[in-house]
Amino acid sequence: MSDAVTRVRSSVSRDLKTNPPIKTRRRRHTFEYILFLSLAALIRAVPLELASSWSGFGWRFIARRLYRHKRAIRNLTLSFPDKTSAEIEQMALGMWDNLGRTFAEFFHMESLVKSDRIQMSNPELFDALRGPGGSVVCCLHMGNWEIASQAGLRIGWRPAGVYQKITNPFVDRFVKAVRGPLYPGGLMEKSSGTARALLRYARQGGCIAIMADQRTSGGVPSLFFGRAANSTPFPAYVARSINAPLYVFGAKRLEGARFSIQLARVVVPRTADSADDVTAATKNLQSALELMIREAPEQWMWAHRRWD
Repeated sequence: MSDAVTRVRSSVSRDLKTNPPIKTRRRRHTFEYILFLSLAALIRAVPLELASSWSGFGWRFIARRLYRHKRAIRNLTLSFPDKTSAEIEQMALGMWDNLGRTFAEFFHMESLVKSDRIQMSNPELFDALRGPGGSVVCCLHMGNWEIASQAGLRIGWRPAGVYQKITNPFVDRFVKAVRGPLYPGGLMEKSSGTARALLRYARQGGCIAIMADQRTSGGVPSLFFGRAANSTPFPAYVARSINAPLYVFGAKRLEGARFSIQLARVVVPRTADSADDVTAATKNLQSALELMIREAPEQWMWAHRRWD
């Protein structure tokens, strides 16, 4: 009997460690949220350009001491074998600077998207896209990816997007409230039903925006900087299924908190074999993403586990 009680106590103890009581979690989330709001208020009290610069400097200074910096160095070295170690280090530090800037700019999002700091790299191509019809837009974690949807908004589209829910529910609501206006077609939490909702929206003539530069479990192996990387086939699948165009939008940082949104059209084959078409289009998409990254490699997130 005592052994059974011991096992129960051990089980309860493990549960409390992994699933703390609701009140405890709520207190922790509240404390985290207060710190988060304090940081947000501090950043918003500083002019956009200065906040961006300071945050970039801070991330650049701190991140070089983190283990993710080593991963970024490794990925950059394998992707740019012709670069020296000094050049690789500078690209990695540039990546942290860009990430720090993007973090601070998030808290100035409303003023940023209403300013003249965002331009289209080739306005005539964007103007040619005006009009109804479903479309699939892929973005990448480059420059300030939060503003990439502005390209669609400025030509009359109503993009729908996907976001990863944050564990802290208070912070999650704050972040979603900032991002929500950027996606008037709806900002959907990543879940098992999200893919169906996005496909339905695209079939109705809507524009869906998807981040397509991260590793996907069970995705299509595609060459990415010379190495196989599992890539999401979903954008190609939607474009192929509803006969919609597939684009890449990239928000490249020009100087400070100024950006140029670039556009690339991705070829989607439409033969009798839909599976092969999706595979080929997915590989074309990854090639288009790589070309954009090569224009400013220091602005992409090399610290991700992009390759297996």
